[in-house]
Amino acid sequence: MLENAITNKNKSFDYKDLTKELEKNLSALQQQIRNKKLPVIILLEGWGASGKGTLIKDMIKMLDPRFFKVFSTMPADEAERRYPMMKRFWEDIPEYGTISVMDRSWYQELAIAKMEDGISADEYARRIHTVNTFERQLSDDGYLIVKFFLHISQKEQKKRFLKLKEDSSTKWRVTELDKMRHKNYNEYYKQFDDMLTKTNTPHCPWRIIDTTDRSFTRFQVFNILVSQITNAVNTERIPSPVIEETSHRFELAPCKKLADVKLENKALQPTKYVDELKKAQKELAKLHGKIYKKKISVILLFEGWDAAGKGGAIKRVSYALDPRGYEAVPIAAPDKHELNHHYLWRFWNHLPKSGHITIFDRSWYGRVMVERLEGFTPPDRCAMAYNEINEFEAELTDEGIILLKFWMQIDKDEQLKRFNDRLNTPEKQWKITDEDWRNREKWDQYEEAVNEMIAKTSTKAAPWNIIEANDKLYARIKVMNIIIDALSARIKNQ
Repeated sequence: MLENAITNKNKSFDYKDLTKELEKNLSALQQQIRNKKLPVIILLEGWGASGKGTLIKDMIKMLDPRFFKVFSTMPADEAERRYPMMKRFWEDIPEYGTISVMDRSWYQELAIAKMEDGISADEYARRIHTVNTFERQLSDDGYLIVKFFLHISQKEQKKRFLKLKEDSSTKWRVTELDKMRHKNYNEYYKQFDDMLTKTNTPHCPWRIIDTTDRSFTRFQVFNILVSQITNAVNTERIPSPVIEETSHRFELAPCKKLADVKLENKALQPTKYVDELKKAQKELAKLHGKIYKKKISVILLFEGWDAAGKGGAIKRVSYALDPRGYEAVPIAAPDKHELNHHYLWRFWNHLPKSGHITIFDRSWYGRVMVERLEGFTPPDRCAMAYNEINEFEAELTDEGIILLKFWMQIDKDEQLKRFNDRLNTPEKQWKITDEDWRNREKWDQYEEAVNEMIAKTSTKAAPWNIIEANDKLYARIKVMNIIIDALSARIKNQ
């Protein structure tokens, strides 16, 4: 692709006046971005000394600084390397109606990592897939991503490095790493070209510009930005076709429908429960120490009917854990800040670092349950969520995270019994709300939605565990034992 970079074929033409007009247009478009609630990512990659910093400076001088942010991507530090690769980039996606300008980006984890960090060909391919998925998910949610690769020849790069080194105030900008990359220009050229080819997608194409002529470069960048943003603010989003779960990455695991789950004869005597609980908590405490030493991350996800016992199970699990090594995250309706991002953004922000555990009390599955049934989200976006969730969970498990998903299953009579118990017990009354009763009236619709959710997202890598929870004691021990078995198996195999 690099051989097809946009070049200045009319070197006698003066682009300054045209560029000034485009700068004014970009400034005016920022208000339209605000009004349309269009999130924009402007991403600049390229060779050292290709002009990224100067372009960004020119770009933002016409913008209101309250509604954009510039991110300069450095190699991941020790703390960032304890999380999945894309976490730090998900954290930086812009709110709807604002702009993020990326001085380098997630692409440093691809070609540069292949050349300098020694990642394998398989890991490189996995990261390519991860980045393409990330960009498509944002694009499907209405994000505009404009990607520039700034290209210069080896000869031009040498010329610019020499000029920088001549001035004492700029010579520091030419590092030993820059010199090494320049020396091996041809090898980096091949790797950059491969990366650009494999990430040049219909929803996020690359704009490759030869930046030898700086005036021409500024014109091209501003012209592309104005054109792309104008088109985006004047075009209604057309729903993307729903992607079916056909990839081998999402091989589905067989799972029962809720109506076929037998709840009777699933009980535990209180005396036996006490012994079983002590035993399980003691074992889980040992395992928590082992996964910390081995840097194994764990996500425990709890969904289920209102009053099905999620909180009770979470409490017994967390009691066994070192409080320094886990976080329990209760998921309620998204607040204003969360609604201004892609729905997965808030969950990426709560992922555990290596050796730690995150417990989700409800989760991203609200997208295909309450958001779907209550009409909070457009139907096409809800339909697309099954594949997005499978992609998200595949990213987590591919990164080595243990993901255990629990659906706490009770019948309608048991739920009514527990609702009434909460009403009649002063210290429990806070647990019962009008929303609980409204949801109960839609039991059949929710059951249908849950069955579809389980059928489409119970993958071999992240299957659903349906817990018979009419008896709370039985349910808690079953959850504990599933966790213990999963952690023990991973520790044994690692």
